[in-house]
Order: sequence, then structure tokens, then C-alpha cells
Amino acid sequence: MLKSHGRYDFVPITRRTEGTWPNGARLAVYFSLGVEEYVFGEGMTENLLAGASQPDLANTSWRDYGNRVGAFRILERFRALDVPLSVLLNTEVYDHAPDLARALSEAGCEMIAHGLTNSDSLHDMPEDREAAYLASVRDAIAAREGRPPLGWSSPWLAHSPLTLDLLHEAGYGYVLDFALDDRPVWMKTRGGRLLHIPYALEINDSSTVIGRLASGREFAQMIVDQFDEMLASADQPVVMSVVLHSFISGQPFRLRAVIDALAHILRRRDEIWLTTPGAIHAHVTAHPELAV
Repeated sequence: MLKSHGRYDFVPITRRTEGTWPNGARLAVYFSLGVEEYVFGEGMTENLLAGASQPDLANTSWRDYGNRVGAFRILERFRALDVPLSVLLNTEVYDHAPDLARALSEAGCEMIAHGLTNSDSLHDMPEDREAAYLASVRDAIAAREGRPPLGWSSPWLAHSPLTLDLLHEAGYGYVLDFALDDRPVWMKTRGGRLLHIPYALEINDSSTVIGRLASGREFAQMIVDQFDEMLASADQPVVMSVVLHSFISGQPFRLRAVIDALAHILRRRDEIWLTTPGAIHAHVTAHPELAV
């Protein structure tokens, strides 16, 4: 046998899970918004203009647009359409964009832990430092929101060999980040199991618009096609996610396309469960047969 990470077993989609989502739905759909903060001139960055000279004020200003303008526009449009929005939150946003953090909290967004900043990476952290890092993010959200976050998504989807173990030990209930299945999957950790909720690596404006140079309209059509096919083929409880970022889909011309795709989904709202990862976790916890 080939070497494996050993975190989950092979269970094909033909081994169907039982039950339904609330209201008898077979398809759960959630939208998550990356709200991020970067260390100027250090660490990893999301860039629109590759190879910019240093100091890089151009790409920095583009990312800053997301927290000054884009996230507010996305939040308002989703709120007007009564669509729940979960937030992948770098906790430094609390200090660097307090008005935005307050608006997201007041709107009732689920805050999902996404590191301190998006210049960080877990992949090379020693165990004690990573454990402290995960706890510090948890505690920062708990202090501001009045309760600790239930979910985690790693900056840059990067992990150390122990990340899943340490997340479980820090009290997190679920992790996003992976794309192995359309169903929630229990991941193995050294202390017990941790729920993975499907996370879009492709229906994701970062990998698609910035990584593949797709247009906003092409991205919106991807959302529509993903939704139509998943709804048509859902013969068991499955999850569709859409991942947005404030500085990418918060640009007006891209936001218009995303809202058009969302309007397409809302025309079938009675047939689906429009939800958040936290609500999915709660429902799976109450109905374990829904997860692989």
C-alpha cells in the first residue's frame, strides 16, 4: 500500500449516507467570506499584480479595499437578500478594521477562525507554538464575540502534520480546508474525531479569479453550474460551498456577477437548505448518520 496521511478512509459516494437536511432538503449551500489582514512587507500575500516592487503599496491597497469597501458591500447585499454569511476571520481584523468586525458581528455572521493574519502559515510551526497559535485565535474570537469559534480554516490552507490533532485538542468542532467529498466527513485525530465540512477549492474566487484568471462572469457561471448539477444529482445529503474574499468579489463588477448567481440559487430556495458551516455541524452532531 502507498503511504497515506491516515486521516480518513476511502468511502465512495455510492455508499450513501442516510437522512436529510432540515425541511427534507438534500442539498445544503453555504457562502463564506474571507476577511483578512496582512503584515505589510512580510510573509505570504494575495497579489493582483505579480512581481510588484517593494515597498508594495499597490497590492496592499487592493487588499485594503476589501476591508474598507468590498466586505461592507457584500454584507449589505447578502443581508438584503436574507442569505446567511459565514466569515473566515483573521483576528487582527478586530484591531485593524474594527468597524468591519463590528458590522459582521452585528449582522449575526458566524465567525470561523482563520488565523491571526493571512501572512501566517502553520506548516512549519513546532507543536507547542502551533497549539498556542490555535488557542490564541480561539481566545481572541471568544473575547470579542462572547463565545469561542466552532470552526477553523487555515490561512493558505496550510497545515502541519499535527494541525488536526491540535484543533481537536483546542476545542474546535469542525475544520474546512479540504475537498475530498461532497458530504461531511469525520477526520481521525489522536484524541478523537473532528468533523470536516466540504470546502470549495474551485468554487473559490481566489483560486479561480486570481489563480486561473477567470472573469467575474465565468466565476458566477461556475457557481450556477455547480448548483444546478448538485441539486439535480443529490440522492443523499450533500454540501455545496462558495468561498468569496472581500477584496476579490467585493469589487463591484465581480459582486454584480456573484449576486446574479445568488439570485439563480434563490429561485430554488425552497428545495435547499441555505445555511452556515456551524449549523451543518450542529445538525450532523444531532444526526450522525449524515456524515461519512
